[in-house]
Amino acid sequence: MTSSAALTLQGLTKHFGAHAVVRDVTLEVEPGELIVLLGPSGCGKTTTLRLIAGFVMPTGGDIRLDGRSIAALPPHRREMGIVFQSYALFPHLTVARNVAFGLEMRRSPAAATETRVAEMLRLVKLEALAERLPRELSGGQQQRVALARALAIHPRLLLLDEPLSNLDAALRQEMAREIRILQRAGGITTIMVTHDQTEAMAMADRLVVMHEGRVQQIGAPEAIHARPANPFVARFIGGSNILAGRLDGDRRLVLADGTVLTLAGRYADSGDATLAVRPDSVHLLAPDGNARVEGEVVLSTWLGSVVEHVVRLGPDTTVLTRGPALGRDAVRRQTPGTRVTLAWEPDEERLFDADGNALTASVTLKETNDA
Repeated sequence: MTSSAALTLQGLTKHFGAHAVVRDVTLEVEPGELIVLLGPSGCGKTTTLRLIAGFVMPTGGDIRLDGRSIAALPPHRREMGIVFQSYALFPHLTVARNVAFGLEMRRSPAAATETRVAEMLRLVKLEALAERLPRELSGGQQQRVALARALAIHPRLLLLDEPLSNLDAALRQEMAREIRILQRAGGITTIMVTHDQTEAMAMADRLVVMHEGRVQQIGAPEAIHARPANPFVARFIGGSNILAGRLDGDRRLVLADGTVLTLAGRYADSGDATLAVRPDSVHLLAPDGNARVEGEVVLSTWLGSVVEHVVRLGPDTTVLTRGPALGRDAVRRQTPGTRVTLAWEPDEERLFDADGNALTASVTLKETNDA
C-alpha cells in the first residue's frame, strides 16, 4: 500500500493571459494532514487544486511530492485520488465497476481488484448497492462511491473539489464527518477546496485562506478565527464587524461618520486604522456600563440557538452582535429604538494599520483598570 505523501508548493503561479489567478502560493503539507483551501469564488483555490492534480500547468513555481517535482507529470502519473464536485461517476457502470475503474486502468490483477473493491464498499457502507447504477443512488450514496473510487487506488494524495456542495445541509454534516473519519483512519494526505466556512472549520487540520490568488493566512481553524491576520480574513472568517477610521489618541478610534469608539487596548500608533471584532464577541450592556461605544438597536432577531442585534452607532455605521438564546447566559432581545452600550474583551479586539498589518496593544484597558 502506498504511504501518505508530503506535499510542497513553492511559489506556485498561474496566469491566464495577463490575468494572474494564482500568485506565488507557497505551502508545506505534512503526511496525513488535511488542508482546506478556503476563500470566496474567484480567489484561486480551485485553480490551485487543479494545478496540484495536473489538469492545469503552472506558469511558475513548483509542486513537489515527497521532495520530487511532479509539475511536469500528467495527471495519471501523479498517484492522486480525486473527488469532483459533480462526483463524475460513469453512468453506465455499476457501483462496483465505478470503484474498480482506476484499478483496472492500472492493470491490477482481477482477483486483487475484486478484493479491493469489496474492501472499499465495506468502508463506505455500500456493499448492498454494488450492482446498482449511479442514477439509482441518492446524492450522499453517489458521493461515497466517488470517495471509494478515489481511495481504491491507494492514492498518495487525496484531492477533494467541493465534494459536499450538491448535498442538503443535514447530509453535508454527516458526510463531512464520514470523510474526516476515513481520512484520519487511513492517514491520507488530503487537500480540499470549499467556500463553506463551517465545513472547512469542521474538517481541516489547517486552513489556507485565499483572496485574489494569494494566500492570506495559514493556520489551525481556531487560531485563524481568534487571530485573523488582516481585515479580509477577519471579515471572511467569522464575519467580523469591520470598522475603518482614524486612531486618535491611544484608545480612540474615530470613524468617518464621527462615531468615537473607546478601544480595549492602548496603541502607540496613530493614523488610519481598521477595527475587527466578531459579532459573538460584542456584548450588550446597560447605558451606564463600562462603555466602548453606544448605539441604538435597529433590529432584534431570534434564530433558535442565538439572538442577533443590529445596532446603529452613527449615521453610516451599524454593528452586528450575536449571543446565546438559551441557558444562563441567554441574551435578552432588545426592542428596536433601545439605547445600548457595546463592549468586548481585550483579546477579542483586532486593530490593523492602513496596510492591513495587525497592531499590538501596549496596554489593555483591562490591565489599566486592574492596576
